[in-house]
Amino acid sequence: MRKEAESLRNIKMLVLDVDGILTDCRIWMDSNGDWKRLYSIRDGVGIKRLIESGYTLAVITGSDAPDIRARMKVLGIHHLFEGKLDKLPSFHSLLERTGFVSPEVAYMGDDYFDIPILKEVGFSATVPEAMEEVCENVQYITRRTGGNGAVREVCDLIYLYGHFAKEKTA
Repeated sequence: MRKEAESLRNIKMLVLDVDGILTDCRIWMDSNGDWKRLYSIRDGVGIKRLIESGYTLAVITGSDAPDIRARMKVLGIHHLFEGKLDKLPSFHSLLERTGFVSPEVAYMGDDYFDIPILKEVGFSATVPEAMEEVCENVQYITRRTGGNGAVREVCDLIYLYGHFAKEKTA
């Protein structure tokens, strides 16, 4: 964890994928024809703690769905990019909007769409059930699974070792 802790010192923004990271990759359709996903309350607590500590949070997802927009609004996510399978242009737009540079960003993704960003950021993480090629391109693989506390695990690491955590103790 020592090497990862060094990478976390400069982090100021966490960017997340949705399906497979904030969820367990499963969706279902309700009787009204609306898609639904399950989200972890623990992940939400970790996200809210980072936001309250001064971190910026963003989501870049290939999906475009009302349930995602609703969940991100409840969590207070600062930036949401939807319907983007080619995620790198959205990521660069996010950097431009926020003024952050890649080494100040942590990213969690689980599929091949995420690899270009995972290779570019200061801290990259995925879940144990991610695509094998993704696991080969990250610094950290969570113990918890997607949609079941994996995001909280990374939030806790950022909170413990990150930029704003250092400022609080200074």
